[in-house]
Amino acid sequence: MDMAMMRLRREDPRVVGSFRLHRRLGAGGMGVVYLGSDRKGQRVALKVIRPDLAEDQEFRSRFAREVSAARRIRGGCTARLVAADLEADRPWFATQYVPGPSLHDKITKEGPLPAAEVAAIGAALSEGLVAVHEAGVVHRDLKPSNILLSPKGPRIIDFGIAWATGASTLTHVGTAVGSPGFLAPEQVRGAAVTPATDVFALGATLAYAATSDSPFGHGSSEVMLYRVVHEEPQLHGVPDALAPLVRACLAKDPEERPTTLQLSLRLKEIAAREAQGLTDARPPGPRADSDRPSGRLAGSYAEQRTQRRSQTSPGTPAPRTGGSSRGGEGSRTGGSSRTGGQQRSAPGSGARPVRQRDPRSGGRPAPRSGAGRPAPRTGGGTGGRRPANPQLLRQRIVVFVVVTLLVALGIALAQGCQGPEQGLGDQRVRVDVVQEQSYGQQAGAGGT
Repeated sequence: MDMAMMRLRREDPRVVGSFRLHRRLGAGGMGVVYLGSDRKGQRVALKVIRPDLAEDQEFRSRFAREVSAARRIRGGCTARLVAADLEADRPWFATQYVPGPSLHDKITKEGPLPAAEVAAIGAALSEGLVAVHEAGVVHRDLKPSNILLSPKGPRIIDFGIAWATGASTLTHVGTAVGSPGFLAPEQVRGAAVTPATDVFALGATLAYAATSDSPFGHGSSEVMLYRVVHEEPQLHGVPDALAPLVRACLAKDPEERPTTLQLSLRLKEIAAREAQGLTDARPPGPRADSDRPSGRLAGSYAEQRTQRRSQTSPGTPAPRTGGSSRGGEGSRTGGSSRTGGQQRSAPGSGARPVRQRDPRSGGRPAPRSGAGRPAPRTGGGTGGRRPANPQLLRQRIVVFVVVTLLVALGIALAQGCQGPEQGLGDQRVRVDVVQEQSYGQQAGAGGT
C-alpha cells in the first residue's frame, strides 16, 4: 500500500466519526486509508472498509474479532489502535499515524542497508511480533511496504488485514492476499497459518532490506508462488552475519523456523556486534599521515620505517634514534627495539642493557650490526639527549684545553710583568728615605 499523501477525491468522505479527513494515504484490498485528525489535533491513519465487504456479515464478524484482538496488542513497535466503528454502514478503524517513509520506499530511494541497520530493524520488528502473537493475531501480510520507519523506530501497520479478509486458504493460484515474494509456503498451500508464518515474511523482508531484492526473484504471481514452495531462496548479497539466520527464517517447514523471541535476541546480538565492528574495525591498507604514531611512538615508527628502507637499499646507514620524544620525556622504558637482528633492552626494563663505551675514555665505538652498518644508539638516563659524535667531542675537548692553557698563560704573564715594577718602586722609596735621613743628620751636625 502506497503511503504517499494524495488529495481527497470527490467520492471520498470528509468526516468519519469524530475525525476530519485531510488526505489520502493509499488504498488496499480492504478499503482506503486516510489521514485524519480529531478535535485535539491528534493525527490518525483511518481505514474505511469497501462497500462490498461491508455487506458481507461473515466478514463483519471476522473483522470484529480482529479489531478486538488489535486492541489487546501492547508494544512500541506497532501502530496503536485509536478508535473503530464496527456497526457503521462502512466499518472503519483508526490507528496512530506514524510519520516516516516505509521500508520499501527507503530501500527504493537509498539502496540496501548495512548489516548493522538491518539487524537493528529486524530486532525491533521481532520484538513487536512477540506482542502481536501474544494477543492472538497473525499479521499474514508483513512486507516492506507495511513497515514504517518512524523517528522512534520501525512500526508495523495493517494488522490482521489478510486474516480479516478470509483469505486463509488459496482456492486457485493468484487469489492469496499479500505479496507473493513474502507469503509463506503454508499460505500458498492453504494450510493453517501460525506465528511462524510471520517469521517467514520477516526473513524475506530482512533479505530485501539487505539486497534491495526479493529472495525469490521476480516474475508473475504463479512463478513467484512456485518458487516459494519448491525452490530455495537466493541470498546472494546478504551479509554473512545475517545469512544463516535469514535462511532459517525461510525454511519450508514452519517447525524449523526460529521463534520471534529467538529472532529478537539473536538479531540484537548481531546488531551490537556489527555496530561495534563498524566503529572499531579498520580495513588494511597504507597508513595516512594522520594514522602515524606521534609522541613516544614517533621515534620507534621512524626507526622501523628507515630499517625497512635500508633492507631494500644496501649501504644506507640506519638512523640514530634518541631516547626521548617531544615533551622532554626520557628514553622509552619497559620495551625494546630490534636493530640489526639483535634485541636491545631499554633502560629500566629489568633486562641488562648493552654497554656502550664512552668515546672520551679512549674506548672503541659501539659495535656494528648487519652488513657493516652502525647499530642505532639508544639513549640512557640523560634526559633523552642524544650521545655526541666522538670526533666532534674530541675537537671540543682539544679546543677547551687550548683555550684554558692560553688563558692561564696570559694570566701568568700579566702577573710576572706587574711584580718587578712594584719591587723597584719599593726600593726607590727606601733609598729616598735613607738619603733624607742622612741629610737631616748632616744639617743637625752643622748647626751644632
